[in-house]
Amino acid sequence: MKVAILDGYVDEPSCLGVPPYIAPYPRYIYGMLKYLKIEPDYYTIDLYRQNKKTREKLNNFDLVIVIAGIAVPGKYLGGNPLSLKELYTLSFKKSILVGPIILELTKKDQKNLEYLGYEVIDFPFERKLFEYLINSIKHEAKFDLDKFAVLGSEVVKKHPEFPFLICEIESYRGCYWRKCSFCIERIHGKPKMRGPKAVLAEIESLYKVGIRHFRLGRQTDFLTYMADFNYETPKPNAEFMENFHREIWRRCPKIKVLHLDNINPKTIAEHPKESEKIIKTIIIHQTPGNVAAMGLESADDKVIRQNKLAADVDEVKFAIRLVNKHGRLVGYNGLPYFLPGINFVIGLKGETKETFEKNFEFLKEIMDEGLLLRRINIRQVKIFSNTPMQKVGYKNVNKHKRFFKSFKRRVREEIDKSMLKRLVPIGRKLTDLRCEDRDDKITYARQLATYPLLVGVVGEYEKNTFLDVKVVDYGMRSITAIEALNINSAKLWQLEFLPISKKLVTRIILNRPYKSIEDVKKVLKDDFSKIKDFIYV
Repeated sequence: MKVAILDGYVDEPSCLGVPPYIAPYPRYIYGMLKYLKIEPDYYTIDLYRQNKKTREKLNNFDLVIVIAGIAVPGKYLGGNPLSLKELYTLSFKKSILVGPIILELTKKDQKNLEYLGYEVIDFPFERKLFEYLINSIKHEAKFDLDKFAVLGSEVVKKHPEFPFLICEIESYRGCYWRKCSFCIERIHGKPKMRGPKAVLAEIESLYKVGIRHFRLGRQTDFLTYMADFNYETPKPNAEFMENFHREIWRRCPKIKVLHLDNINPKTIAEHPKESEKIIKTIIIHQTPGNVAAMGLESADDKVIRQNKLAADVDEVKFAIRLVNKHGRLVGYNGLPYFLPGINFVIGLKGETKETFEKNFEFLKEIMDEGLLLRRINIRQVKIFSNTPMQKVGYKNVNKHKRFFKSFKRRVREEIDKSMLKRLVPIGRKLTDLRCEDRDDKITYARQLATYPLLVGVVGEYEKNTFLDVKVVDYGMRSITAIEALNINSAKLWQLEFLPISKKLVTRIILNRPYKSIEDVKKVLKDDFSKIKDFIYV
């Protein structure tokens, strides 16, 4: 049986698979098929769109397994996820649909997709897909996700972005809180830990095939991996975390990026001593530019209560302070080692006009206290069946659209830009930026990281060029930077990005060529200090 995997990408509260990230799901499925003695193939949805030969090839497979589902929509530079609308346009001999997209299907959608030839498998899908496959090939086998993860590691070499991929590693699935009104993580039930030996074996297998960038994600709270669940809020296991990180580096000594995803601020507030030890472990054993995504969701006590959100405002502030205390030191790549990020969800139960004022006031207080936030994520709630928000629907989203737009604009204009100036001041050197896209004379580049900072680099560079640059200006959620410029050969439009007036740029050009930096200094006099870090002769 010829089987292909079509990766339409996923984005969930605890899992990201949009390039340059690759989710665990393609690896699990690939390993599952290998285990069943089926030699699979793998394609991304972007490759399918761009390449006619790929489309023709997929039509010849006996079965195509389609992975899709964007539960927490965002803006993506590295890939364009498969939507439900586009899914209707795909046509194969036989296909199976898996992933979080299942959670947003109506009964009508499901019937339509089945009519088009899709076998729709409930989410989470791994065990059910395995049962479907062994029934299809009349083969008896034992389900073992950890084994599949290792067997499936080689699929990364088939990804168009290889080796510049960040592999999302699942440590556990589920949530101990399971009360937040809007979150789909409740579908996984209580946390189900993957043993550290299995996780380490998966990381090592990916490392052996050439992966050097990892994100310990997929879990709802990194601090509670292998924690003591005899407490209402699980107590972190600091000694385990130290040993776990040491073993990663012992097995994989040349990792370039090791980051994490989610941290629940309530864990830090309830268990500060143990959490502080793990925060120090993260700073020592993970790489700079790391971000702890924290779910505040709302700074309105009424909204927190009605939606049974995990942490209150004071607990989130405490967590932000503790991470800042140790993590704001700047690392070798130009970014602080470890900072918090904050998530807001708009449209929840109990939301009023005042909610938006309280949210903004919360951010103002963080700014006034001199604390750093790496990112402020603001999104409107997405309604899924079997969550308490299903009864409320999009009532508040529709009712408060103008408040949402105003709040988002204020944050981007009054908070984000000021925060970026603190985070990466003018002249700061950022290293190892990977060029991904180009628009006229600006190339968009990012470090391979969790929640990387978008950098518009002045100049025309090919994709996958790696650059070291220096910051010259700020957008709302991005920065502008330049490579060091040869003062004698730099073009006018490049020099105009230097932090000096156009009059001084003209003076630089009229006095070219320069034999030494001292010659430039004589021409610019006191203004030389503004550009000395950006130029060479």
